[in-house]
Formats: sequence, structure tokens, C-alpha cells
Amino acid sequence: MNVLTIVSGKGGVGKTTLASSLAVLLAKEKKIIVVDCDVDAPNLGLSLGLKDNNFCWQDIQTSERAQLIEERCIGCGRCVDVCNFSAITFDNKRKIPVFNKFLCEGCGACQIICPANAIALKKVKNGRIGVATSPYGVKVVSGQLKMGESGSGKIVTLIKNKAIEIGEKEGSEVMIVDAAAGIGCPVIASITGSDFVVAITEPTKPALNDLKRVVSVVNHFGIKFGIVINKHGLNDPMSRKIANFANRQGAEILGRVPYEDDFVKATVNLIPAAKYNKKFEAIFHNILENIKVAMGI
Repeated sequence: MNVLTIVSGKGGVGKTTLASSLAVLLAKEKKIIVVDCDVDAPNLGLSLGLKDNNFCWQDIQTSERAQLIEERCIGCGRCVDVCNFSAITFDNKRKIPVFNKFLCEGCGACQIICPANAIALKKVKNGRIGVATSPYGVKVVSGQLKMGESGSGKIVTLIKNKAIEIGEKEGSEVMIVDAAAGIGCPVIASITGSDFVVAITEPTKPALNDLKRVVSVVNHFGIKFGIVINKHGLNDPMSRKIANFANRQGAEILGRVPYEDDFVKATVNLIPAAKYNKKFEAIFHNILENIKVAMGI
């Protein structure tokens, strides 16, 4: 499978809009599977007409949490001193450490330093993975991090592996990955193993600044990429700055999506923009053709 990943340094610049529109157009030509790797705020399924109960969900365990084995504890307090997340306090009355499950990152430092072997790392159900087929015939794999839990990067890796497993079984030719915004662990996990990355941005200074940050991550992995400018026409001088940045990076401007109210209406109605307006379909089809040329597919 060829893996196409869509990223954005800044949130709210149209990443999921682009992913859903490319998915419904490419599905007319090739067998595809799409993956929502924004596990903190997954919305790709919604954009493709799916509700929560359309997915077949399963709980997953990708993180651990420290737990005290009280009968072994000697009350030395070393675990309190070593915890960088302030997840452990000391109960002076009971002479034992107390673990805050909401602050514990499961790093294991406390377990290593404990001289009495009184701390265990227990697996926790920190998320879930779901699979569904959208009304457009597109197979969607999505994941969600449970509230208050950590390990979003690990969940993304599991989601991608699940999608690869399904895709290979069903003979999918292309996997489209909708990454989270930013440059954190979920984004790095999304980018890893990609054949091509599309970075979408908007013509504003914060968006350009964040675009540069996410491009630095893509460059770190040596992956070829192109750029899409959303809300084109909103700020022409800034659009030119983005084009100049792309040129310096040796990257192609794959397309420019205009700033129009109908994009908002498409989002409100949970319809891919390419399906909501014929004019939009032509715009996204042009972007898709440029991506196909860049990927050689």
C-alpha cells in the first residue's frame, strides 16, 4: 500500500476537510482505506457521514500506571523524590506513598528505584479502536484516547497497524492518514512510514509559523511532501510567502482552496466538501491529480 499522510502545524486549517474530500474522490479510482490518527479529537468519521454507533469498537491498552504493593512497602519515599510528574505524594500518617492515577505517566522510574520491589506497572485501558464503512464506500479506521489517559502516540501506531492489516487483507492500494495538528507524538507516529505527506495551511502568520515546524518534522524523516493552501484569497501577500517557503523547500504547491462559506456548510452538514459542491470537486480533483503524480500512483 502507498501511504499518504495529511498534516497541519496549526489546527483548524482544513486538514480533515482535505482528507475526506480526497478519500471520496480517490475511492472512485482505487481501493483505499482511511485512518483517523487524531486520537484526541477524531472527526474524520463524522466528515464521511459516520456516527459513533456505526463503528465496531474494541478497547486497547497501550499505557501503564504505577501501583503500590502495600505489604512490601518500607516507606522510604524514594519513589516520591524520583517522580518528575508529581504523581506521587507521601502519606505521613500511614507512612506509604500515594499514587495519583491522573498524573502518572507510567514511565517506570519509581519501580526501578524502589529497593523493596513494592511498585508494579499495570496495563490500563487508555483508548479504543473502531472500524466502519462510510456511506461513500470508504473503509475508516479510527481511534480515541480515553479522557484523562496518556499514550496517544502509541494508540496512533496501533491504529495504523490495524489499518495496514485490514488494507492488506482487502487489497487496498492507498492508505490515507489524517494526522493530528501540531508536531507531538501522535503526529510523529502518523508521519512515520509515509510515502508522501501533504501539509495543509492557511494564509496567516501563525499558520505559516506552524507549517514550518511540521515541515521540519517531515524533513527529519526524509519524506517527500507538498503543500496545499486553504482559504486562498483571504490574504494574498501571506499566500505568496507560503509559496516562497515551498519553493525554498523544493516542495510543490499542490493546490489552492478558496475561502468560501460553502465549506462551512459542508462541515455543518457532515458532507465531504468535494461532494457538497461541484466546483469544490474540481478543486480537490486537481489536488488529487497532483498528489498522484508526486507519488507515482
